Amino acid sequence: MTSTLHAPLELIDLHPAATDMRQLVIEGMSQSPKQLPAWFLYDAEGSRLFDQICEQPEYTLTSTETALLQSQAPAMAAALGAGTLVEFGAGSARKVSPLLEAMSNPAYVALDISSEHLQAACQRLHQRHPQVPMLGICCDYSQMQQLPLHPLLAQQRRLGFFPGSSLGNFEPQEARALLGQFRRLLGPGGKLLIGIDQPKAVERLEAAYNDAAGISAAFALNLLTRLNRDLGANFQVDQFRYRARWLPAASHIEMALVSNQAQVVQLCDRDWSFDGGEALITETSHKYSPESFLALASEAGWRSEERWSDGAGDLSLHLLKQAD
Repeated sequence: MTSTLHAPLELIDLHPAATDMRQLVIEGMSQSPKQLPAWFLYDAEGSRLFDQICEQPEYTLTSTETALLQSQAPAMAAALGAGTLVEFGAGSARKVSPLLEAMSNPAYVALDISSEHLQAACQRLHQRHPQVPMLGICCDYSQMQQLPLHPLLAQQRRLGFFPGSSLGNFEPQEARALLGQFRRLLGPGGKLLIGIDQPKAVERLEAAYNDAAGISAAFALNLLTRLNRDLGANFQVDQFRYRARWLPAASHIEMALVSNQAQVVQLCDRDWSFDGGEALITETSHKYSPESFLALASEAGWRSEERWSDGAGDLSLHLLKQAD
C-alpha cells in the first residue's frame, strides 16, 4: 500500500450521449418475442430493489464473489502485478476494496455511465482508501475509442476489473465484442480480472432469480412503472406476472413479464398487442463453464493466466492476459 496520506480524487465527465430510449423500445417491442434492454430496469427504484436482491439468501452470487475476493485478494494482487486498476461499470464500487488493500501502490479508475452514482461511489471509496489516487470517468465505455489522457492511465499498466458476472447479461456475440473492447481500452500489456457465474442445479438457478420474498418480481415489474412514467405508457402492472426459468439449450436464465390475458398496451404512441401468456423478456443471464468462457475470451484476444473459484464451484474469477 502507498504511504501517501491524502491522494487525489478527480472526476471527468465525458457527457455520454443520451440514449434514444423510445427508439430502443420500438425496436425491442417489434421483436418476437418482445424484449427490452436490461439496463431499463435500473432507474432509482430498480437500483434500490436490485441491492435488496443481492441480500436475499437465494441470490448467492454477490456474497460468494465478495468472500472469494476477500480471501484471495493477496494472490490476485500478486498475479495482477503493479498498475492502475480500471473498473468497468463500477456502480457502487463495493467489491474493489480487498484488491486495493492487497495491491502495492495501486491507483484506481472507475468507469460508469451515471455521473451522480459515480461521484457518490468514488467519494465513499476514497474515504475508505484515502491513500489511493482515484479517478472517476463518466462515460459509455462500450462506445469509447480510447480512455482519456490522464496521468493515472499513462504512468502504469492498466488492469481491468469486471466483477459481478455482468458479462452474462450480454448475448454471447455481444459479450465477445465487449471483451474485445476491454482489450482495446486497457492497451498493450493489460490484464483483466472478471467474475463469471457458472451453471449449477436448475432449482438453485431459478430460485436465485425468483426469491421467496418477491424482490426479483418487484424489480421486474418496476420496469412497467418506469415505462408508464417516462414514456407515457399505460401498462396495467397487475395484469402481468413475473417468470424466471432456466433454458438449458441457451445456457441462460430468462427473466420475463408474462401477460395474464389478451390485452393492448399503448407505448411510444403505438398500440402493442399481447396474447394471454405472452412474455416480455426483461433480461437474460448466461452461465459459462470455465471452458466455455475461456473459449469465448480466446475469440476476443485473451488467454487465461489464473483462475480462482469458491469451494462449491459456483463462481470463478478469471485473470486474463492479452494473447498478443
